[in-house]
Amino acid sequence: MNKIILLSITALLAVACTSSPELKAQDKVEQVAMKSFGDAITPEGAISTDELLKAMTTTDSLVAKVECEVITSCTKKGCWMDVMLKDGEVMKVRFKDYGFFVPTSGLEGKHAIMQGYATKETTDVATLQHYAEDAGKSKEEIAKITEPETSLMFLANGVLIAD
Repeated sequence: MNKIILLSITALLAVACTSSPELKAQDKVEQVAMKSFGDAITPEGAISTDELLKAMTTTDSLVAKVECEVITSCTKKGCWMDVMLKDGEVMKVRFKDYGFFVPTSGLEGKHAIMQGYATKETTDVATLQHYAEDAGKSKEEIAKITEPETSLMFLANGVLIAD
């Protein structure tokens, strides 16, 4: 009987000592303190911006939860933010029904997870100039915006931003 108990304890110790608790990327995200804006969402199931871009090659719209890096947000109200895509591309993120806002500063380079609806949209010159003004661009930079732009847009109903 003592041999069975001794063997059981030895086996348990061997398993405990050999299993290394490696964290998945998603588990690491969950351990970072995040502030919530809009609808309550969780990090589970978020895809990368690369995966989003790949999925958008076959459709004009997609419901998704996406991990991203924030470039900037609206400096006046926090009513939109720009996030990084590959190759220096930018995706504009707006908030569903203008129902919530994010901080107007301090988001640059922060990790975010957002849930909502990605679409391909053409933005007219007046709106692009308005966004540039909100972002604090100079009059000269705003004046250089003379053509509409087709790009990926995201309408978020919930956002998590790393503290």
